[in-house]
Amino acid sequence: MAAKIRLARAGAKGRPYYRIVVADSKSPRDGKYIAKVGNYNPLLPSDSPERVVADAEKIKHWLSVGAQPTTTVKRLLKGFKLGLSA
Repeated sequence: MAAKIRLARAGAKGRPYYRIVVADSKSPRDGKYIAKVGNYNPLLPSDSPERVVADAEKIKHWLSVGAQPTTTVKRLLKGFKLGLSA
């Protein structure tokens, strides 16, 4: 099983909200996931601390066991000092 750290869409129509999840690479975007490691709210201002909330310890664990983050997740998590290059 190849695990990915990616975004899963939630929220209402026109009000997007994303969960940062670890999921099997073959599962659907909004389908079952292994673990939730954070969330992303694109409607908040870019300087808001609640725009991207992530559990750095969980992300480090999943990276250590081979989970690959998507390009978008790498970009979102740049501020968490996890050693990801976008």
